[in-house]
Amino acid sequence: MTRLILCADDYGLAPGVSRAIVRLLAAGRLSAASCITVTRFWPEQAAALRPFADRADIGLHLTLTDLKPLGSLPELAPAGTLPPITTLLARALLRRLPRQEIAAEFERQLAAFESAFGRPPAFLDGHLHVQQLPMVRDVVIELWQRRLRGAGAWLRIADELALENGIKGLTIALLGRGLRRRARQAGAPANDRFAGVYDLTDRVPYGALFERFVAGNGAPNQRLLVMCHPGEVDDELRAVDPVTAAREAELRFLEGPDFLPLLARHGLTLGRFA
Repeated sequence: MTRLILCADDYGLAPGVSRAIVRLLAAGRLSAASCITVTRFWPEQAAALRPFADRADIGLHLTLTDLKPLGSLPELAPAGTLPPITTLLARALLRRLPRQEIAAEFERQLAAFESAFGRPPAFLDGHLHVQQLPMVRDVVIELWQRRLRGAGAWLRIADELALENGIKGLTIALLGRGLRRRARQAGAPANDRFAGVYDLTDRVPYGALFERFVAGNGAPNQRLLVMCHPGEVDDELRAVDPVTAAREAELRFLEGPDFLPLLARHGLTLGRFA
């Protein structure tokens, strides 16, 4: 059997997202969750994750877009709100990001995780894959080296090319390859394979997409990581994120009767990184 790390993103973004992820963890249908710590919901919702600390990998979803940061960022977020991903990407490619501001904000987000959850994160990744951007990935590696190497934390890397994912998937994969090089140089452990990128529409049923994600999953000793975004839609989610219907479609599939037979059909078992 090949180990599948199935990671739900965006815990803490909105109550409905967090409720859905807890329900899936309790049902044994996830093996990892990634947490946003910049929202007002995180400190309270962290408590619901503590029972899963030794059953799933609970990580930190580093955030640099759209939401309010935990501290003052006069260059990156002068009006108090983080920029959209398009702006952040353009500045990263031009090497015009305020590195020290980002480093300080990531320290705050890590401290918020540890304060509420009671232990370091099992891994680091990024909301909208920001951990892979030029300049940002150097800050992430330094954070791992300084604060998380001794805790056994790993890095999530999305660098697998899939032609059906179009320009979005190509961009993510190419940026991920830069992070993969830096992680290898630093000796940071990371997932071997990655899947889960799609256009977040219902053009293709999510169950069919998921089967594509895990097909040809590779050698038994490889760590295949699939990201997902299940959630219940509520007013708090609508206020901060345009992705709504896709979250409910993913939740229905992951809770539904077809999920576990699909894993068995492809020789997969849910498991943690270690």
